[in-house]
Amino acid sequence: MKIGRRSFLSLGIGGIAGIMLSPLPWKLMDDSAIWTQAWPWTPVPPKGEATYVNSACTLCPGGCGISVRKINGRAVKIEGIEGHPVNDGGICVLGLSGLQLLYGPTRIRFPFKRVGERGAGKWSEISWEEAISEVAQKLGDLRKNGQSESVACLSGNDKGTVPALFKRFFSAYGSSNFMRIPSVSDSYELAVLRSSGQKAQLAFDIENSDFILSFGSGIIEGWGSPVHMIRANSIVRKAGGKIIQIEPRLSNTAAKSDKWIPINPGTEYALALGIANVIILKSLFNKNFVDSNTSEFNKFAAFVKSVYSIDNVEKITGIKKETIEALALEFAGAAKPVAVCGRGQGKVQGSLGEVMAVQALNALVGNINKKGGVFTVSDHRYFTLPGSVPDATKLANHFTDEVKSGKYTAAVLFVYESNPLYSLSDSKSVREAFAKIPFIVSFSSFMDETATNSDLILPNHVYLERYEDVYAASLPIPVISLSSPVVSPQFDTKHAGDVILKIAKKMGSPVADSFAWNSYDSYLEEAFGDNWKVLSEQGFLEDRTVALAALITASKKFDFTAGFTDIKSLYTPLVTEGDPDKYPLFLIPYDSMRIASGYIGDPPFAVKTVEDTVLKGNDILVEVNPVTAKALGLLEGNSAIVETARGKAKVKIHLFEGIMPGLVAMPRGLGHSAYDNYLAGKGVNINELIGSLEDPASGLDAAWGIRAALIKA
Repeated sequence: MKIGRRSFLSLGIGGIAGIMLSPLPWKLMDDSAIWTQAWPWTPVPPKGEATYVNSACTLCPGGCGISVRKINGRAVKIEGIEGHPVNDGGICVLGLSGLQLLYGPTRIRFPFKRVGERGAGKWSEISWEEAISEVAQKLGDLRKNGQSESVACLSGNDKGTVPALFKRFFSAYGSSNFMRIPSVSDSYELAVLRSSGQKAQLAFDIENSDFILSFGSGIIEGWGSPVHMIRANSIVRKAGGKIIQIEPRLSNTAAKSDKWIPINPGTEYALALGIANVIILKSLFNKNFVDSNTSEFNKFAAFVKSVYSIDNVEKITGIKKETIEALALEFAGAAKPVAVCGRGQGKVQGSLGEVMAVQALNALVGNINKKGGVFTVSDHRYFTLPGSVPDATKLANHFTDEVKSGKYTAAVLFVYESNPLYSLSDSKSVREAFAKIPFIVSFSSFMDETATNSDLILPNHVYLERYEDVYAASLPIPVISLSSPVVSPQFDTKHAGDVILKIAKKMGSPVADSFAWNSYDSYLEEAFGDNWKVLSEQGFLEDRTVALAALITASKKFDFTAGFTDIKSLYTPLVTEGDPDKYPLFLIPYDSMRIASGYIGDPPFAVKTVEDTVLKGNDILVEVNPVTAKALGLLEGNSAIVETARGKAKVKIHLFEGIMPGLVAMPRGLGHSAYDNYLAGKGVNINELIGSLEDPASGLDAAWGIRAALIKA
């Protein structure tokens, strides 16, 4: 496919990325620019002595170190900490906007109990004693009736001392239903477990690589640890390294790469296998590594030779075979190549086959657990406490399906640091599942979609008001940072860790017996033991024991077949939902650093940075190639209806040559029905239009998009 005006597009998008994703040395960072907006609730910074408090950002999985400037005790500015191993002084738009989350109107100021219909916004303020007693009573009654397994928890993550407290509580209570919100980490973990028998994550050493082959990973869109990856991208470029971006849409990452290769969506795994086939046929693989550190190589080689020949891969992917061969030669010929995957910011799962195909490339060149390659970071617990903490046993996408179908009866659901009613695929089905749960407890700090549809809200301190360890697991050497209170709690909120401790103690023995601590702070200090002094004084720890463990376990061989007897079942092409005749196009989501799409919604400051080619007023714009638009009779700015098998929505058209014909691209993170007037009602939540697509090899949600129709309104 040829894209006209390519240089112009690359310069334009790349220039924006360079300005927005650097450590933000622009006018909007000034104190006056942050606070002199037409937002009536913003405080006016007083005159007085300036002080600084170091902490860590928890607004995304990145784990950046931050320094908060205060005037007379009021926080007025957030900056990155220079020298911090994650972000080294950089900060993203969301991190910069943190003060608006601290002082903004979406804060939940005290415990609430629902008094009207769910979602009607009718609440009664109750005391913490009443709230905790009600939860303890309900849980106690269920346990006495042998229904402990009917209690579940959806958490934004499962790393760190707070999730460990929740898991510990569920273990003592008798439920195994602690779950985390889906992300590509699920796919990474399963791929490592199936291929090597290790419980570990994948961490990509981008900054030390000299050739990065990215299968849709938004390296400067917020993938992994966002600010760190942006900095790593710059390091690679300055050192003369090369970055190849493979995806259907010209993202910021693609525009800033050395080469963008458009690919038919959902066929990335086939390209990886085609590249592997060329490397094997031309004997370009690292024979010493393959012989010593892998298994089932011959079976894999025979499979890709018979099924994923370069001619077949050209037909599947739409990429010319000359390009496929050139990629294989460049990748295998580099000194420190690495192949990465995980679409966009990595906030969705993917097929096991896709991760395994990409990991096969890293195994072929022998760059696993080596500088500039990919590390299998073992699931080492960087803190120690007595007793065991079980792992999650249920996937979030399975949980909602089972609740909706009646296969699983959930009597109580805890929701911690997550917003599943907004962020999970097929929002309508998720709402239907949640409607069947009699009692939902939200620990949210903000009035988000899930909180508004809960029965009880036990508001957590925001991250600038509490202690918490922050684990940046996406780095080859994981970094644990300490989020410290910058200001005293502004409202009648409590640390979620303290709330769990109080619920446990209120329930009495035997649940209370597992919790000897009187406060979360004492629990946190004991958990880190001898490391607490360094963590509290320095603000971070580099967990080099994990890196060492990864190197030690390199002798565990990489299984090219992931343990599948029939390797074809690992690489089964997935049929996207929708009738091709009724839905001739494909709707695909994309991520932007300017739009938060996880637990946290965009604060007003971040919303102001969204381009008017994405959001204009309250209207969302979808990207369409001019060729596709012309065939449909659509022009720039036209109103249209995008429809899928899951729903339909009104949108406006933005003509964009940087997207392949036949596709419609929509950003994640818009279409909120909650929060405030600065965010609610703006655009469309793409999860209303896209459903899950289960990978038969893993059970994970492998949906990369959905068939769609686009009709002029």
